[in-house]
Amino acid sequence: MKVTTEKTEDRQAFLKIEVEPTEVEAGTEKAYQRLVKRVEVPGFRRGKAPRAIFERHYGKGRLFDEALDDIIPDVYKKAIDELKIDPVAQPHMDVETENPLVLKATVPLKPVTTVGDYHSIDIKPREVEITEAMVDEVIERLRHQHAAWEPVDRPVAIGDMVTIDVESTAKGESFINRKGLEYQLLDEDTGPIPGFAGQLVGLKKGEEKEWTHKFPDDYFRKELAGVEGTFKVKIVEVKQEILPEVNDQFAAQVNAEFTTVAILRQKALEEMKERAEHEAEHEFEDKVIEAATAISQLEYPPVIVEAEIDHLLERNFKYIQQTGQSIEHYMQTVGKTIDQMREELKPAAQKRVAESLVLGKIAELEKVSVTKEEIDAEIEKAVNNSDNKDAMRQALNSENNREAIENTLVSNKVIKILTDLAKAQKDKKEEKPTT
Repeated sequence: MKVTTEKTEDRQAFLKIEVEPTEVEAGTEKAYQRLVKRVEVPGFRRGKAPRAIFERHYGKGRLFDEALDDIIPDVYKKAIDELKIDPVAQPHMDVETENPLVLKATVPLKPVTTVGDYHSIDIKPREVEITEAMVDEVIERLRHQHAAWEPVDRPVAIGDMVTIDVESTAKGESFINRKGLEYQLLDEDTGPIPGFAGQLVGLKKGEEKEWTHKFPDDYFRKELAGVEGTFKVKIVEVKQEILPEVNDQFAAQVNAEFTTVAILRQKALEEMKERAEHEAEHEFEDKVIEAATAISQLEYPPVIVEAEIDHLLERNFKYIQQTGQSIEHYMQTVGKTIDQMREELKPAAQKRVAESLVLGKIAELEKVSVTKEEIDAEIEKAVNNSDNKDAMRQALNSENNREAIENTLVSNKVIKILTDLAKAQKDKKEEKPTT
């Protein structure tokens, strides 16, 4: 066997493997010995047909194809051992010629990560400020959540809740056909199509209206974009919203422990501040990771990004199935192919791969590790939030899941190191004496 490296780029080694005739013969004989025991050859007991007769019956080409299943793994292992190559994933193999047998192998190599000076990252966490006006907005949303709806005998207006009977078609097929549908007319009207609510304004209980309506060119159901639809609506009932007064009784209605409006406002402020600080911390972490990645140099084979796209696609499909939709129906609805979806996911996959490599390298440089006890504690935290604790504990204790938990904990520790370093830069600047 003769093996040469034709080139190396994008962390891929492109190999040419010239296989000796003796190796081809050995692989072919091995395939014959395996197949002759499974294939019936007329005139011979199974396993007893001579190879020449077996080849005439089975076909030399088919036997050669079977032989490649033995030959390729064997010669590939010898090739990477000879060149001292350490692949990160399975290679892509092509047969260049059959006689003599010459193989082309594209071998993904381990990524190379050179991190920049992450100790000097200078990013400030976003300051969190909760104003009284923001609390007022929360109180107003709570008023709407606890509002009463009262029937009225007047024309429909924006903000009302109506009960309607709807008949509609688009492209000659049924679109929405419902009786007794409750629908609130909102200023930011978007559904079922923009402008629908406006068509109902001014109608009274018992009145009907029929109209044609064009679906937007960017409608989420691509097959209906720009299409004319017909709608027929009858107003069954009109209700107006009665907002509660903001008093101590309203506060107790929101939560029995809130005995006064002052307590309600204080709790709303505290919850908003906690949520805002949590969001700001995550935003800060993301910016620090992005900064560390931006100052680093990365080389990795495309197969790693493709694997991450597979992961993201699988996650998206699992979520879609949990909503009760089939993957086929979803793809028809959004008007996209698998290839288009993969292409859309590529930037996110590239970002995740790059950041993961940088965090992994920093973990190595900082000698970050996770103990068995830390993994166990993380598993127990998840188990305590589960309804089926035994099943959850068993699932999370699998080798793959424990490894995934370990990787997450390592990443979290590295992120803590990076954010602490960034905050220290801020503190140094503030402590620097002025002249």
